[in-house]
Amino acid sequence: MIPPVDDSLSVVEDSLSVVEDSTSHLGVEDSISHLGVEDSILHSIEAFLTQLVGIVWGPPLVVLLVGGGLFFLLYSRFIPYRHLWESVRLLTRPAQQEDPGQLSHFQALSTALSGTLGMGNVAGVAIAIAMGGPGAIFWMWVSALVGIATKFYTCTLAVMYRGKDSAGEWQGGPMYVIREGLGRHWRPLAYFFAVAGLCGTMPIFQINQLTQIVRQTFAIPLGLASAESHFAFDLIAGLVFASIVLIVAMGRLQRLGRVTSWLVPAMVVGYLLLTGAVLAANADAIPAAFALIFQDAFTGSAVAGGAVGAVIITGIRRAAFSNEAGIGTEAMAHGAAKTREPVREGLVAMLGPIIDTLIVCTCTALVILISGVWQTGDRDGIGLTAAAFDVLFPYGGSVLLTVFVTLLSLSTVMTFWYYGSKCLGFIVGAEYQHHYVWFYVLLVVIGSVASLGLVVSLIDIMYALMAIPTMTATLVLAPKVNRAAQRYFSQQQGRLPNAAAACKE
Repeated sequence: MIPPVDDSLSVVEDSLSVVEDSTSHLGVEDSISHLGVEDSILHSIEAFLTQLVGIVWGPPLVVLLVGGGLFFLLYSRFIPYRHLWESVRLLTRPAQQEDPGQLSHFQALSTALSGTLGMGNVAGVAIAIAMGGPGAIFWMWVSALVGIATKFYTCTLAVMYRGKDSAGEWQGGPMYVIREGLGRHWRPLAYFFAVAGLCGTMPIFQINQLTQIVRQTFAIPLGLASAESHFAFDLIAGLVFASIVLIVAMGRLQRLGRVTSWLVPAMVVGYLLLTGAVLAANADAIPAAFALIFQDAFTGSAVAGGAVGAVIITGIRRAAFSNEAGIGTEAMAHGAAKTREPVREGLVAMLGPIIDTLIVCTCTALVILISGVWQTGDRDGIGLTAAAFDVLFPYGGSVLLTVFVTLLSLSTVMTFWYYGSKCLGFIVGAEYQHHYVWFYVLLVVIGSVASLGLVVSLIDIMYALMAIPTMTATLVLAPKVNRAAQRYFSQQQGRLPNAAAACKE
């Protein structure tokens, strides 16, 4: 007997339904399993990098950076502190057209500052407090105070030992200092820096934190993303940021110098006005915040286990990301200064740690500590800073913060493109470095969707590796800087006709 058509169709529909349910169920399970494997791999990589950070940022590197900076300070007989006013005066000194280089003193300092201001001073401070407690800020100050002398030496050498790239153009930076100042036997160390610099100047951290604060401040309130689902927004934001970077990068160093020379001063002043207004409204809490910093610096009470060593290392590590003293990247910017006097550029470079760490970082730290949000432990990075502004400046504080941080971070990303391209040019030849921009904008997009922990660990490792050749070369060549400084200041006092002529003696 043939069953009714309706019954047959019903059986077929039921069968298809069962198959569809089974397929769907298997697909979900497969997807969950696949995601679980990916998460496991990412967690394993992150754990490995975290352990590696602990190794490379151990006591030897801290001694190299802080001890080296203290040595420079004493060896120079406190030249950096005795001639701070000369540093300020040189900023307004016009460049001579016949002098080698591409940037004025002011543009070189602005370019170097654009590589440190932004996330290093806003998110970096928040990470320092979250990981090392308030005491980490004290050790950031210590690093900056000796870093002033370190920058004087590294950036004086960057001009003193400029070298020509494969295209015949004059370049500065630790790799050229090593090649020109130490000779061919040290050349592997120059390539070591260039490779580490190529990786260390990736824009992933800046873009990652920039995307986070834009999402948190604008996208989530407007319904464009949610705390749980934001991949699409992050990706689109990354594409927008990549387009902006590409436009500036196509204009090469001259356009970068023009952009940073007006953008950085304006944004620094704006950010200091914002934090100044917040701190003025909470002036009664400032002494307690300073007391907390000094107390925790030597007790480590805010860190699990009360480890003072962890506080010190965290502060030094974040200071390296904040002011880059001894890391070597700043030498690439100052090495492009239009001057024949290496000591002049060294003096100008000294202002960097004062502005970005002693002033900007301190303001950020005070806002975070006074707000109390650092004690909740549910935020890190730029999110912690934004939460602090929301508490102390509830009517638009985080919005203004986002505007300043966005512009400063984009200037940092643009400067890092310049650093990375110079490192690549040293490795493979200047004629190929223009291809780097396409790889760089891809990194911008990747950074917008990457994991914070993974990103911070990777950059920390590269900064540590960059510091080794930079500080080694600077320590070896320090006597040359002292002789150049002696001649320069003797010339300023009218005792010598020309200081520049004997800088390399």
